[in-house]
Formats: sequence, C-alpha cells, structure tokens
Amino acid sequence: MPPGSLNLRRIALLALTPLILAAQAQPPPPGPKPLVPPESIKPGGFVGSQVCRTCHPVETSNFFKNPHNKSLVNASLEPSQQGCESCHGPGQKHIEAHGGKATIRAFSVLEPKQILDTCLTCHGQTMSRANIRRSNHTTADVVCTSCHSIHKSPTPKALLAKRQTELCYTCHTDVRAQFSMPFKHRVNEGFMNCSDCHNPHGGSPPTWRTASRPHMMDLGLGNEEPCLKCHVDKRGPFVFEHAAVRVDGCESCHQPHGSANARLLRTPTTFATCLQCHNGAGSGRTGKGVPLQTPGHNLADPRFHNCTSCHIRVHGSNADQYFLR
Repeated sequence: MPPGSLNLRRIALLALTPLILAAQAQPPPPGPKPLVPPESIKPGGFVGSQVCRTCHPVETSNFFKNPHNKSLVNASLEPSQQGCESCHGPGQKHIEAHGGKATIRAFSVLEPKQILDTCLTCHGQTMSRANIRRSNHTTADVVCTSCHSIHKSPTPKALLAKRQTELCYTCHTDVRAQFSMPFKHRVNEGFMNCSDCHNPHGGSPPTWRTASRPHMMDLGLGNEEPCLKCHVDKRGPFVFEHAAVRVDGCESCHQPHGSANARLLRTPTTFATCLQCHNGAGSGRTGKGVPLQTPGHNLADPRFHNCTSCHIRVHGSNADQYFLR
C-alpha cells in the first residue's frame, strides 16, 4: 500500500473519533411506554375500565347504556366491584400479555359453575334468585350467559339474548306448539310473558299438586298459584272450597299454555272434565269421598253435559256447598 494512502486513513480515523465518542456517550433510546402507569395499578392487579377501551371499543362505547354501568359511577365501590373487572377479574396480566383468554376471566371458556358463581357475586342477594342453584335450569347447565347477553342485548330489559318468548322457545319447543292451539294464553301476541307465571331462576316449592310438582313456578301472594295474579275472582278464601282447586290447583282441569278445548279445558266437554273426579272412586279428603251425581242427572241427556250451567261457582262458593246459584 502506498505511504500516502495509509496517512489518509489515519487522518480520516482521527476526524471520526470525536463523533464515535459522542454517539457512545448518548443514552439509549427509551423503550415502549407502558400501557398502564405503575402508579395506576391497584392492589390485586386492578387497572380500571378506562384501559379496556384501547382494545375493546365496541363493548365499552355502549356500556353507558348497560345496567352494569352504575358500578362505574359509584366511587364508594372497591376496584374489584367496578366496571369490566367486576366480571372479568383484574386486568394487569391480560394487558401485559397483550390479550388472550387465558389471562382474563373470559366467559366463553368458563365452566357453567364458574359463570354462575361470578354472576351471583352481585346478583345473589334477591329473593327471586334464592333457588337458582337447585333450579331445573342450573341442573341442566343452563346458566346466566345461556339466556343473557351482557354487551349485545337486543332487548330493552334484563339484557336478554333474544326476545323473551323466542328465547324460551329455543329449548321448550313443545310449549311453542301449545301456544299455537285455538285456545291459549296470549303470549305470542305480547300480552304476557313466560316470566309472568314462571321464575327462570328457580321457584320455591309450590303449595299445590304434591304428586307432580309444576316446574319453576313464580308463586303469587301467600304462595298461591300465579294464575291468581290475573284471575283474582277465583282467589277466595271461600266458605265452600272445591277440592280440585284447593289441592291440585288450576291444572287439574285446565291446560295452562293452550288447548284445543274452550276455556283451556283438558277434555272437549265440561262433564267429561268433572267425571275425572266425580266417578265414585273417592279422594279420601272426606269420609264421603267425592260426591257423585244423583240418579236424576242422566248424562245421556244433553241438558246435563254442561255441569257449570247449574254449578256456576265451581272454583268455590260462599253460599252453597254444591256450588249452585
């Protein structure tokens, strides 16, 4: 190599030395800014619902219309009882892992019992849900998220996943068919709902029909049948009670959802309904058993086919033991 070239290289190296030393003296560039400042993290790893908006804008943008939003505006609640983390658990690990169902309480992967336990943390104080753990729904693994949609409910009440009638019909297809009968309660027309008679969270043991308990009934006043909420004229108490109504309840004569027979009767004719009990077999309620019709009641005569033409107070009477006028 010529001597001149070596000198030029030395001169260039000497000129660059101050620049190299200056670059080495500069501090390294700052790392990425943490999503949650350390001072904002509460004990237990709770970070607040505001952080959730970064990745979940759809769920959080409409949350102000959600009944659960009241937990956000109540400053007296603990961090574990406020907003998103009241249901989904502390979010620190979820944020540090940049998401993932394994780092948060994701309801889509929880077991039914875990979902029920989570919801009952807040919703376990009301009497209407006192029997939920032993209800027919819970024992069949039908839990809160099976019927409720917390973030995307299309209904104005109760955060239901569908309109209540359609929601119940999803499983109870036989009841849908009954409400298509000629005579039925007007549920499909929107006059009433399934929850007017049933408690989907589990009802208390009813006081009627000891042989075959009705399912998840919502009891009326004094543990009465829910039928009496509307049919108040049948309530009583009566001086002379009809044993079928007093013991077995309305369903001993009527189909509650729908029937092919008028007045929701179980049989096409009135006298056929009455003869289910008044047939001489006796009930054991009294020493005389069930009273039989007298020999003058010729059931071949059409005049005697409609028992309620004379026994008009068939649900109970304060004037006559045979429910006559």
